[in-house]
Amino acid sequence: MADGGRRLAVELAPEHPVERLVGLGTRAEEAGYDTVFVAHHYNNRDAFAVLSRLAAATERVRLGPGVANPLESHPVTLASRVATLDEASGGRAVFGIGPGDPSTLRNLGLAGERGLRPVVEAFAAARRLWAGERVDGGATFDAASAGLNYRPPQGDDLPVYVGGEGPGMCRMAGERADGLLFNGSHPDDLAWARERVEEGLAERSGGAGAVDRAGFDLAAYAAVSVADDGDAAREAARPPVAFVAAGAAPPVLDRHGIDRAAAERIGDAISAGEFSAAFEAVTPAMLDAFAVAGTPDAVRERMAALLDHADSLVVGSPLGPDPESAVELAAEAAP
Repeated sequence: MADGGRRLAVELAPEHPVERLVGLGTRAEEAGYDTVFVAHHYNNRDAFAVLSRLAAATERVRLGPGVANPLESHPVTLASRVATLDEASGGRAVFGIGPGDPSTLRNLGLAGERGLRPVVEAFAAARRLWAGERVDGGATFDAASAGLNYRPPQGDDLPVYVGGEGPGMCRMAGERADGLLFNGSHPDDLAWARERVEEGLAERSGGAGAVDRAGFDLAAYAAVSVADDGDAAREAARPPVAFVAAGAAPPVLDRHGIDRAAAERIGDAISAGEFSAAFEAVTPAMLDAFAVAGTPDAVRERMAALLDHADSLVVGSPLGPDPESAVELAAEAAP
């Protein structure tokens, strides 16, 4: 774990078989990570099935989806799945929730439904359900006095982390959530996110006086690829960078001088299932902007720059050309 009580988390992408993911999760616990997130995309293995196995295989780390979205699953059902994870893990669940990946949601006919309101309504309903209340629907989902027949061990104190990178999502996280999983790997993006979070925290405190950061966690949810062979590490970073570039907001692309049309073409290829073409289209500029990739020394330097602005760090997919060794190399590199 980083100095000063900073948290270090890892993201596991269920592109690997479940047994391998469980092995990576237990290795991460042994290496000192305090949270294991499991990525949530319909076209990979089910995140909650993996999390259930991890709950049985680990003792200390917090566990949660990184991130689920309220479009594929009804918000009440999603709240129950997280509550079940909390029970199975003995009170170690974390609820990572966000608007979802636009490229994959497009396959489900849901891309047009992404936005701030579904996320806000879903986690507000979850907190009420975890407190033992019943909920009615909102503008983005239907329900009529829905409730759970049990309460998670953490109750409505179960931490909610909003995943996103848009200005509205960042502000909303600062105002309403326990943390922000900011999908960013560059210090300039984290500095910008910190400003947006501070605006939200100011609203939480009523807009008066100094902003109270206590208890809020701005996490740099970075695509990390580390190996002794720096070139191999950068090559391994192409897949997650393709997804990040395809979903990046135009201002983010502009900030790094990345052609919007090139990013859009990558998104089209992902939606069409042409993953090799999407990954090959990733440019060096995209790798520099959207990944922490290279040798342990290079990764350590970039991590330190991110933590100038973030409270914690999530070592995200792909981890490296050899994920098992990369889990340990990244933990050793964390400042």
